Amino acid sequence: MYSLLIFAAVLPVTFIQSIQSVKGFQKEAFEAVHAAEKQLTSVRINPSKNVSSLDIINNASQVYWCEHGFYLPLRPSFTFDPQFHAGMYYVQEASSMFLWHVLNQTVTNPTQKKVLDLCAAPGGKTTLLSSFFTDGLIVSNEVIKSRANILVENVTKWGSENIVVTNNDPSHFKSLENFFDVIVIDAPCSGSGMFRKDKNAIKEWSLDNVVLCSQRQQRIVADVLPALKEDGVLIYSTCSYSKEENEDMVDWLMTTFELETVCIPFDASWGIVESESEQNRGFGYRFYPDQVEGEGFFIAVLKKTKPSPEKKYKEQAIALPVKNDLQILQSFITIPEHFSLFKHDTQIRMLHQLWLQDLKIIAGSLYIKKAGICVGEIKGKDVVPHHELALSTLDLKDSPVISLDKDDALQYLRKNDIIVDTSNGWNIVKYGAARLGWMKVMPNRMNNYYPAEWKILKQ
Repeated sequence: MYSLLIFAAVLPVTFIQSIQSVKGFQKEAFEAVHAAEKQLTSVRINPSKNVSSLDIINNASQVYWCEHGFYLPLRPSFTFDPQFHAGMYYVQEASSMFLWHVLNQTVTNPTQKKVLDLCAAPGGKTTLLSSFFTDGLIVSNEVIKSRANILVENVTKWGSENIVVTNNDPSHFKSLENFFDVIVIDAPCSGSGMFRKDKNAIKEWSLDNVVLCSQRQQRIVADVLPALKEDGVLIYSTCSYSKEENEDMVDWLMTTFELETVCIPFDASWGIVESESEQNRGFGYRFYPDQVEGEGFFIAVLKKTKPSPEKKYKEQAIALPVKNDLQILQSFITIPEHFSLFKHDTQIRMLHQLWLQDLKIIAGSLYIKKAGICVGEIKGKDVVPHHELALSTLDLKDSPVISLDKDDALQYLRKNDIIVDTSNGWNIVKYGAARLGWMKVMPNRMNNYYPAEWKILKQ
């Protein structure tokens, strides 16, 4: 009891008072679970990569609402796991994986859908969306430049070829009216759902910040909503307990726009609390860490009912590789059927041909940081392959392989020299089934092409 009182005093009194009447909140149990300071660790595996030998999920238990999600019995050092760097799994908070269940319940036909993850960094929901919409197009946006770079890194490791990363303000999407079938907004919030994991969130929380966040959330949604198609699905979430950022936002959305709420069925044993907004009876789903195996989370689903007029979009031309470049490239790798090649600066990139026209439209309105998979650059008569290609889910069976044990794999990830006996030229570096990057072998030396900015610094 003594330790509980010490920690409970740290939780802002105004915070506790502000959520006293919120459905599902149980003060004593809520304070007790924060006092216990239990740390949950969960990961979501990458179904597009060969995870049959994935070490991390040994003795792990399933996340109820996501078939690819697992709770780990202990938190390992992910830095020293080559499979983590290879994008075989993503470390993601379990509550936010409920998005997978939401998609299963609301998107009856996920074929060839265009999906926007508006506030995407660091990439958890983007990689989940890519795994769900396997033949869709995922536009993953982050407004803050430094966070957009982290997003690119995590998307690259995941390896899916159906993701376009953009770096834009939500207002820039207005010109893409009626473009997306699904929009996911994991809105910037006051962060109370992270109190158990992040003590800084406690220090930064205030009622004034809740109000500011709710106002910002309204602006973000209002700016991007025109880009949603008629009958399109809007998925709104926060990691906040505050009603002003959750149920009140659902009320505001239903009152201000032509949106109807969507009920999500779920197993009562999961411990999720279904709540309703006061004015329009809009459904929302709350996660309390004293009742679920996860952190604080809120999610709601709405469907757009407003008719969508015809829209002609601005397009930007996309450069194509010249014939000579194509010949050099095709001597290096086999271009998958139904994929198109295009140029971005000096890079040659690859995207399913189904989405090339949409890429031109996106480029006409947004700043693109990454699109599809970067194959590499042509220098003289040679291909310099890109790291994206090595970590992609594309079949690279024509490339020779250097197989490393764990110690050598970590040396490679530190960009240190390793000694191997292999054929000259470009080689894929692998740890088991995990592709880690490229190495160029020459008669008198080997060049490690792992990205310098990603190398392991810890010893």
